[in-house]
Amino acid sequence: MTCVQPSTLPRPPLRQLGTYAMLAGVGTLILMPVVWLVITSFKRDVEYLTCPITWVPAVPQWGNYVAALTIIPFFTYVGNSLVLGLTYTVLCVFTSAMAGYAFARFALPARNVLFTVVVALLMIPQIVTVLPQFILFSRLQLTNSYWPWVLWGLSASPFHIFLFRQFFAAFPKELEEAAEIDGCGPTRIFWQMFLPNAQAVLATSAIFNFTWVWGDWFTPLLFLGDANTTLAVKLATAYVNPQGQPLIPITLAACVLYAMPPIVLFFLAQRYILQGVVTSGLKG
Repeated sequence: MTCVQPSTLPRPPLRQLGTYAMLAGVGTLILMPVVWLVITSFKRDVEYLTCPITWVPAVPQWGNYVAALTIIPFFTYVGNSLVLGLTYTVLCVFTSAMAGYAFARFALPARNVLFTVVVALLMIPQIVTVLPQFILFSRLQLTNSYWPWVLWGLSASPFHIFLFRQFFAAFPKELEEAAEIDGCGPTRIFWQMFLPNAQAVLATSAIFNFTWVWGDWFTPLLFLGDANTTLAVKLATAYVNPQGQPLIPITLAACVLYAMPPIVLFFLAQRYILQGVVTSGLKG
């Protein structure tokens, strides 16, 4: 008589229904604000203020999106945000990768102490350092420019240094020793061996860095002027009627457009993230 292992038994239907119901409920809670945002972006002001809430607009107002693009020079601020976000992202990803590589593979004096200091920097809230940085950059006459983000990118990020360090520390030492025997120096090993196998971490770091700059409102408001500020700042202040009252549906239409670049970036990078999750070995 064949015995059936308990792990191979089919799950009870009621248990499956409970699991699916829980997942559907959590998914609905997560997606509801997004659905409400998109639907409301097609409403008129009267429908937005209606109580009880009307979920479906009587006539979709496509003009809200046209107004969102024309009330302000929308694409100018998109360009500012892209330049700022991509510049910071590229610089921060590679400087963090190099610092993480050094912490993971070099026997530096007081390496563990320095790495502890880097990790401790994660505990400092950003708001604590904003005012001293503003005073410093103001005295250096670097405000109202993108130089602060360039310098921040060149100084790397504690979180991403930690991320790269943990990833590079798991590389087999034998591969590095074989490359050294072939005459490769640390720089060549980093660029030709470590970085090509770190696509998942590179993609993850790029997404985090870009979305931080793209979604940041306070720092550009403090450091930049109106001409070179980002789209996030303009979304908070620009869409008002002549009486100074906010145009909510038009603002939400602009928010839908504003959310598109990070979503596109995520879908472009998710292949590399998934490869890093499901792949256990290194490239040969």
